[in-house]
Amino acid sequence: MEIKNRNLIIFQSADSDIDLYEGLSKAHWQVHIATTIQQVSELLAKHTFLVGLCLVDNCTLSACNNAMCCRSDHCSKLNRLFNLHSNINWIMGLPKEFSPKLNTKSIEAQLIAEYCSDYITLPIDTEQLLFALGHAYGMNALSQPFKGENKDHELNFGIIGRSPVMSKLYNLLEKVAKEDSAVLIQGETGTGKELIANAVHNYSIRSEQPIITINCGTFPKDLIQAELFGYEKGAYTGSDKLHIGRIESAQNGTLFLDEIGDLPLEQQINLLRFLEDRTIQRIGSSVKIPINVRIIAATHVDLKAAVERKEFREDLYYRLQVLKIETPSLREREGDIELLAEYFFNKASANNTYKAKGFQVETLKLISRYSWPGNVRELMNRIRHAVVMSENDLLSPEDLDLNNLEPDFFALQTLDEARVAVDRQLIANTLNHTRNNVSRAAKHMGISRVSLYRLLEKYTLLPA
Repeated sequence: MEIKNRNLIIFQSADSDIDLYEGLSKAHWQVHIATTIQQVSELLAKHTFLVGLCLVDNCTLSACNNAMCCRSDHCSKLNRLFNLHSNINWIMGLPKEFSPKLNTKSIEAQLIAEYCSDYITLPIDTEQLLFALGHAYGMNALSQPFKGENKDHELNFGIIGRSPVMSKLYNLLEKVAKEDSAVLIQGETGTGKELIANAVHNYSIRSEQPIITINCGTFPKDLIQAELFGYEKGAYTGSDKLHIGRIESAQNGTLFLDEIGDLPLEQQINLLRFLEDRTIQRIGSSVKIPINVRIIAATHVDLKAAVERKEFREDLYYRLQVLKIETPSLREREGDIELLAEYFFNKASANNTYKAKGFQVETLKLISRYSWPGNVRELMNRIRHAVVMSENDLLSPEDLDLNNLEPDFFALQTLDEARVAVDRQLIANTLNHTRNNVSRAAKHMGISRVSLYRLLEKYTLLPA
């Protein structure tokens, strides 16, 4: 009987001296080599892979004068790779000196624990490798029927969803990723703006370079400039060493400015100046440093309205929104709520012996009818909590805290009215839980303190 070849993708550095092709081919593996994330994506468009091998070899580490720097850069690429293609069972191959058994807190150990099904050490023992590949392939193949027989969990740009609004979003992402212009992502809290930003970067010409993120709403006014632009040693009291800012750290890659709507006005002019001349000066220095980065900004704030209220600079707004992406709310994504609920349940319950094995019918009805003011983030967090805490075989409405909704909660309200009502209740409950500590409440809700104050003012809920 003819044995069918199994596809295997190997991700390694371009100058790697490891050649596994002949040995793997004899064992009926169809080997495909990729040296960039873009090449992996191109191969995945042509073939189906259940297993992949990532090599961090000594050749990779000797490619630059600073082995630790080179190693960290390669692991950063692996992190992006695993995030993009988590449907593959990955095995990592790495030098013995970086074995997770030697250092359980290393970046390799963290990557293996979070993303990989196994690892091997170099030099490669062919018999051990074939066993690991066969086991990883078999386990993935066995799990395929349970990953959605109707392909419910197909990924587009690493994003789950198949509703009409998401199909439009994928088409837009494909166009935006190919360009190298500034991008403004707007949408409600919890709609996955950071996920969209990462997708734009990972499918762009800068995908091999870093994407550096800064949340503009989490730093005090007097620290945001230092975080963005960096400072020299001795620039001010307490600055006992050089600090490289986020903009400089993103050199040749992407700078993601999350919650740009919360950036203080006095710092908006500094950012605008950088966008105009593409140079920065660290605090305490007169030297101008040329910077080549792509800017992606995101906010839940209506920036156009903020411009009209004089809360956001008009010139900065137009600099940022060369290309614009609107992230749809969960209630707009027809059919995606149940899909995401199943996905988050499977993810939360994987590799653990939790009691719950699914959802009650009534729970699914409420999940699909609820307005989800916190969008995907709220859905994910509620399901995670329910899976861990539930003592039921099937998750009940009580497990997801959906049982206290009035019977006519949805029928008597518009979507906007329902969202306002739930927003007020959620904020009030969170403030009560944190004893009116706004900072803790904002962190618990996954928004910036500035954003929470804006909502407190809007709903007249400012604590005494």
